[in-house]
Amino acid sequence: SSASIIACVADRLEAWGVTNLVVDPVMVAKSGDALLQPNAVPALVTQLLPLALIVTPNVAEASVLSKIDLIDQVSAEAAARKIHSFGPRYVVIKGGHRETEAATDLIFDGEGFTEISAPRIRTKNTHGTGCTFSAAIAANLALGREPLDAIRAAKDYLTAAIAGSYVVGSGHSPVNHFAAVPQIDPCQFLVPEKAEALNGTT
Repeated sequence: SSASIIACVADRLEAWGVTNLVVDPVMVAKSGDALLQPNAVPALVTQLLPLALIVTPNVAEASVLSKIDLIDQVSAEAAARKIHSFGPRYVVIKGGHRETEAATDLIFDGEGFTEISAPRIRTKNTHGTGCTFSAAIAANLALGREPLDAIRAAKDYLTAAIAGSYVVGSGHSPVNHFAAVPQIDPCQFLVPEKAEALNGTT
């Protein structure tokens, strides 16, 4: 939330040589409330974004970062180019808040644009969509996928998580992170002796 925290994080990322860095610039909430102190924005731009492989702003965040109002495809592409100039290799302007019929993410890799679309799911259960998306991209990168493939896989996962969500309390409920997870036997991650014991074979 502050310039000093961003400076500390950037310093450690450089020290540890992190290369598959996914930055979700959590700057503006769905309500429109600012989540980042104003003096932290320049620190984000100059210290963290140059280290990023992928940055995933929503429309409001892309507008703040680029100082461009995203009102159509032309302005969205201009904003993506501007954000790319700060250093990240891939800019993903998320489609949840874009004025498009489908939920279409705009991706810029420094040379060309790619769009990835999914059906727009009409629901209030969208709390945590941005965090889920960026974390899913990072997880797919860790599995060895190329950036565009990682983004596509994360988009599919998030769409399923939104579609499989359900109401919890009032307000914006969270997405269902387990909706898109294939059935996995947790015992496969254990040493053989413990797996056999849990399965009742010993």
